[in-house]
Amino acid sequence: MQRQEAIIGNARASGYYVAAVYREKASGARSDRPELLRMIEDLQPGEVVIAEKIDRISRLPLLEAERLVDAIKAKGARLAVPGIVDLSELAEASSGVAKVVLQGVQDMLLRVALQIARDDFEDRRERQRQGIDLAKSAGRYRGRKPNAKVHEQIIALKGGGCSIAETARLAGGQCQPGKTCVGTEPS
Repeated sequence: MQRQEAIIGNARASGYYVAAVYREKASGARSDRPELLRMIEDLQPGEVVIAEKIDRISRLPLLEAERLVDAIKAKGARLAVPGIVDLSELAEASSGVAKVVLQGVQDMLLRVALQIARDDFEDRRERQRQGIDLAKSAGRYRGRKPNAKVHEQIIALKGGGCSIAETARLAGGQCQPGKTCVGTEPS
């Protein structure tokens, strides 16, 4: 919350009006994030999206990340991320070759930042996989503990005749009812 308040304070100090704040816990490696999609839908021409870090916007592969940024630009808005040089206002005030060069440099900086965010995500995932493999080989890995309450709900829904898709939806969509119900007889 303090980081968010600092971002809002910095935005206001820079002369921006904060129209809305969108918070999301979902990974930047997913494109189907409800708050991100709602933010893009809500954007108006001339608005600026200020993200805490580039990975809060996207950790998607570069082409998908660029499509996401293009969706923001298509709404007439622009993206600003602290720590990434923003030449957009300077480019808008320029003309001719200077404008083209500044826009090109801005696009390149954004692409590099998006790729670094993706590489960081993949590196972390690989290190996590290696750690899990080491723990498994040492007999110390047990995985995530099952959520008994959700499992009971899934078993009840499946026992009541719900399909796997309907069971997943009713149980919050973050479960795998097919795996949960394997070997379980409804009472």
